[in-house]
Order: sequence, then structure tokens, then C-alpha cells
Amino acid sequence: MRNLSDIIEGVAFTELQGAADVEITNITADSRQVVPGSLFVAVKGTLTDGHNYIDKAIASGAVAIVCEDLPAHTATEVDFIMVADSAAALGKLASNFYDRPSAKLKLVGVTGTNGKTTVATLLYKLFIDLGYKCGLLSTVENQINGKVVPSTHTTPDPVSLNELLDEMVAQGCDYCFMEVSSHAVAQHRISGLEFTGGIFTNLTHDHLDYHKTFENYLKAKKAFFDGLPKSAFALTNADDKNGMVMLQNTKAHKKTYGLKTMADFRVKVIENQFDGLHLMVDNEEVWFKLVGSFNAYNLSAVYGAAMLLEQDKARTLTSLSKLTGAEGRFDYVISPNRIIGIVDYAHTPDAVENVLSTIHDIRKGNEQVITVIGCGGDRDKTKRPEMAKAACDGSDKVILTSDNPRSEDPAEIIKDMEAGVDPSSKRKTISIVDRREAIKTAVHLAKPGDIILLAGKGHEKYQDIKGVKTHFDDKEELANAFKTLTN
Repeated sequence: MRNLSDIIEGVAFTELQGAADVEITNITADSRQVVPGSLFVAVKGTLTDGHNYIDKAIASGAVAIVCEDLPAHTATEVDFIMVADSAAALGKLASNFYDRPSAKLKLVGVTGTNGKTTVATLLYKLFIDLGYKCGLLSTVENQINGKVVPSTHTTPDPVSLNELLDEMVAQGCDYCFMEVSSHAVAQHRISGLEFTGGIFTNLTHDHLDYHKTFENYLKAKKAFFDGLPKSAFALTNADDKNGMVMLQNTKAHKKTYGLKTMADFRVKVIENQFDGLHLMVDNEEVWFKLVGSFNAYNLSAVYGAAMLLEQDKARTLTSLSKLTGAEGRFDYVISPNRIIGIVDYAHTPDAVENVLSTIHDIRKGNEQVITVIGCGGDRDKTKRPEMAKAACDGSDKVILTSDNPRSEDPAEIIKDMEAGVDPSSKRKTISIVDRREAIKTAVHLAKPGDIILLAGKGHEKYQDIKGVKTHFDDKEELANAFKTLTN
């Protein structure tokens, strides 16, 4: 419980009706969560406008309202705070309500199209291994000192986010590593947070259904770095064509990592195999359990961040060499007759290219590469043909199937993908709407030594069809299909 005057401190408001001297029991932007003593923040969202629920919030016991537009009739017993942008104010209000938890630990954000989850997860595992208490906020899961907290978005809403950070502080966490999505930046979900550092992985085609243009997508990522303070570090991928763009207007301490160009933290791939990576890191040869050149970049980012957080080089490299990545990122299962199955979250054209390129770098001979791939419904349609093309370009056989069709007809999604299959690739491409059947078909098409890639769902344990989520685990389905080979 905090006084309203403390909660609105530092928040730019245009008008205040009331004395702002009232105790607040909780803060929410969801009228369904209002309880007696609540501060309700009316946010204009993409689907609903919180201003339409002000009366309901007051009826449920809200004692203060933050809004952009005052209602026609304002209750005299309720304080009203007018702001220019409720969504932007919410983060600062939530931070104040929980007494600025992000300032009480070292918060490091990771943004980019691909690699966010792996980098954040590796940093969390690394710093736990180095003896620190840590928190993790990621797509796969949130963790507080080993305790798993379910994850519903890449970046939670500002109230949930500050509540999680407050719990981390209460548990004695020294660090928190979090994914920062472009949606989170655009929707002000990270507003009010105080970051110790920011990491950029890469930028490729994704989320244009929301951002509309690639330039808007880039600006959303860049805004994260623009907002970092002088005391923070900004670590970017020097090999990505947009890497240095991220640093153009940041006040933070600028550093780079890379494999190809000159960088502050330079890594070279010596050997790349299915059982790991042999890298040269700052003139030290180290064997890592992760696979693929994209993971060489992820490891470079993690190593660079650890150095910027003043960790010991030898201990950092020793710990990193023992770690595995995030679930559903180049996970592999081997059948009794030596078919290699790889489950990967690759759900952008670039990510599909990367994982297939890694497979080609590692494979030893003429093994077939069979890719099972789909695209999500109610998401960026423009990438569907590009996803299919990337799969066809890097595979000997391709099965187009369902991912999470959501409200769309899966057959229509597959049709959109088929538009990216050029005439020369049609003979090696088949379409099977049922993902389970697609996986079984891939297994029965494979010969010993062949490689099957299941792309798109990775760590997910469900399939979303017409708003109903049913259990579906690519790794589990692959293992079950492999069992049929021994029967």
C-alpha cells in the first residue's frame, strides 16, 4: 500500500482533481482486477479503450483514476489525474507503486529479432553458476532464483513486470535478464524501468502485421537503446547491418561484438559440430555445448555482457562452456536408426535460413534434410511465402503444415506459403494440414543418417486452433514417431 502522491511522483500530468492524499492498495489497467482502494489507469489499447471502463472501475472500488480524457461526470470522492499518454504513464506509476524495483538490482535487456531468448537464458544460467541470485524474464519462462513463474508474453505488462521485479528484489536477486520485444517498447511496457545494460542481437523480417513497416520495427528496437542512461552499457552485433544504427542516439557506453568485423568482443568459429562449437574467444580456445554459427553470436553477446558486468574472464568462459541453451532452440532427438531430429523455434525467414545453414555446415555427407514448417495465424502474412522459400532453398524435402492457425483456416495459411515455392521446388514440397501427420510423414520419408527439422514451435507445448489450445509438443511428437520405426 502506498500513498497516491508517492505513486504519481515524476509523472507528467496535465490536470489533477483531488488532493492526491489517499492510500492505494493496488494499481491496474484492467477494470476486472479493480478492488477497493485501487488506482485504475485507463489505457487506450489496440482492442479496447480503458476509458470506457472508468465507471465500472469506480463501482468496483477504485479511489483514483489516471486517464487521458476526463469522463463527462467525475465522481467527487475519486481523484482524477489527467496525462497525455496513459500507456506511457503506467510504467512509471507501476515502478513507483513497487518502489522502483529495477533500480535495486542490475537489469539487462536483450532485444532483436532472433536470439533474445537464448541470450537472456544463457546470461541467467551463467550468473547463477557464478554464484549470484538472479531473475529471468523470457518467452519460454520467467524465473526467480530457480522458481519458475509462467510466461504469457515476451515482455509482461508494466504492472506484472514491476511486481515480478519487486519479488526478485525481495528474494535478494542481484541481476535480472529480460527479453525486450518491439511490442513492449512500442506499447511502453518498459517505461519507468532503469536498465544497467542493453544487448542487440539482430534485425530481420518479423512482426510487420503490428509495426506495418520494417522502418517502424527498427525504430521500436532502437527506441530501447535511445532510452538507456549514461550509466548503462549498449552492446550491439557489429556484423548486423542495423547493429550500429541501434547506437546512434544512445547515451549509454557503446560496445560491439562480432564474428566477421572488428569488434570489442571478437569470436572466431574453429569447429562447428552436432555436439558443440569450438570457438576462439579473446585468444582463448573454448568448447561450448551449443551448436551453430548463430549460437556463436549468442555466446559472443553473453560473454561481452559478462565482461561489461565486470565478471572474471576465466570463470565466465569455464561456466559458459558447461551451459546448454533455451528449450526448443536447436533441440535434437536421435532415432534408434540414427535419424537426427531437430526442434527449433525458427519462425522468421532469417531464423529458418540460419538453422538450415547450421545444419548444412555440420552435416558430413549426402544426408537428406527434411523440413516440416508452418506459419502462425493472425500474424504477419507477408512472411509466409518467404518462410516457405527459405525452407525450400535449404532442404531436400519440405512439408508445409500448420503451426498455430489461431482463428484462420490452416489450409489458407498453407496456400499463402505455397506462393513462395518456386517451380523448381514444387516436386520436393508437399502440404499436410495436420502437423502430427506431417511429422510422421517426415520420419517415414527419412533414411538412417537423414536430418529432420521441425521449425516454428520450439518450446511451445500447445497448438492454438480456433481459440482452443490443445497439448502439442514437437519434441514429444518426434520421439513418438521415431518409436514407430522400431515396431
